[in-house]
Amino acid sequence: MELINFPAILVAALSSFVVGFVWYNPKVFGTIWMNETGMTDEKAKQGSMAKIFGLTFVFSFMLAFIMPTFVIHQFGALGMVGGPTEAEKALSSYAVFMADYGNVFRTFKHGALHGSMIGLFVALPVIAINCLFEQKSFKYAAVTSGYWIVVMTLMGAIICGWK
Repeated sequence: MELINFPAILVAALSSFVVGFVWYNPKVFGTIWMNETGMTDEKAKQGSMAKIFGLTFVFSFMLAFIMPTFVIHQFGALGMVGGPTEAEKALSSYAVFMADYGNVFRTFKHGALHGSMIGLFVALPVIAINCLFEQKSFKYAAVTSGYWIVVMTLMGAIICGWK
């Protein structure tokens, strides 16, 4: 069983752009975000779009790449035998376990559950702590962490459910 699905990781990484396109649209939360950050259309146009979108993809890919370890339970069993390179040398009980439980909880719904938990219990606290020290508004914290909760939920769903 292959636990690392590179097409799913790629699509999950790209999903952050789709969510961002909708989330930060002026008719959704874009105007609030711009007001809370002091961003203007003129200032936004001064940024290097290649750098911004290129690095956004790199960082989104990094998040999507680590996501399987959080949303696919079978990674725990794989870790117990020493990882992918050691799976072939594992005791026969590992193969039997994976034959019996290799696809248990491998659904979009289950991945969305774990992804949302990561967003809620990792992204939100990190963003909220930064906002406290940077004296950012509650609105900024809510818009930014809300985006990441949605992205992590979608990434988890894609990665766990796409077999």
